[in-house]
Amino acid sequence: MMFISTLLIDTGRNPDRPRPGRLWLRNLYRVHQRLCMAFPLKARKNDDKEFLKPYSPDDFPESRHIADMKKEEIGEKKLKHVHTPRGSENGFLFRIDPQPAGNVVILVLSAIEPDWDYAFHNAGYLLAAPYEVKKYTPSVENGKRFRFRLMANPTIKIDTTRKQERQSLSREEWRSKKGRHGKRVPVRNEELFEWLVRKGEKCGFALGDDVIIQPGYVYMNKTGEVGNGKRLRSARYEGILEVINPEIFRETLVKGIGPGKAFGFGLLSLAPVQ
Repeated sequence: MMFISTLLIDTGRNPDRPRPGRLWLRNLYRVHQRLCMAFPLKARKNDDKEFLKPYSPDDFPESRHIADMKKEEIGEKKLKHVHTPRGSENGFLFRIDPQPAGNVVILVLSAIEPDWDYAFHNAGYLLAAPYEVKKYTPSVENGKRFRFRLMANPTIKIDTTRKQERQSLSREEWRSKKGRHGKRVPVRNEELFEWLVRKGEKCGFALGDDVIIQPGYVYMNKTGEVGNGKRLRSARYEGILEVINPEIFRETLVKGIGPGKAFGFGLLSLAPVQ
């Protein structure tokens, strides 16, 4: 069983008035940080019931999104500060969905029940309506078809090891170093469908032919300083999929699809095909 939360954000429709919700959504790093606050350690919550202390990643283990990364990608030191990767008992995914009339909804899929009262205790002005939390246990069977929506970060990893260096390594050395010198590059528009087809083969589903794809980019700025932002490749997918491996597909729902999960990518939402 999982939990799915719906947060309606107050983006403000009057341009002459402050719009803190809209400004907050511009920085995906801050959005992720605030969502992490819904999963405090028990000790933190008992010690700081009014949420007066500064945010500390150590108090909110659900924020450890780098747990999904490989050791060679993040290094030993960072790995020591990671609890566990996303799974049936920990972790969350989220997606920002624009709505009609300029409204915005954040959808959050979590392994444990979130405490949104705690997370927004000192920032209730960001919400335009009371939040909703529902238990989520999708019925997944082989051959079952769903309408789906996915916001993904379609990238591929290319090796950046110099040819001369690669030739100087033994097979064992190359295997141990492989992947450390790679970098992720955006997938081209004409290859976005094939990217998800390949992901589906590994994630327990097959795509239909009528998939709608909206390519683009999103921006994040960890510090908020001008010129310190980063552009991330994005693609919004909508269509119909068919489950071909129920066990793997259930894991996919929990763990998400593709990289960039800390910035609103990877959440696969489903609706029954009528």
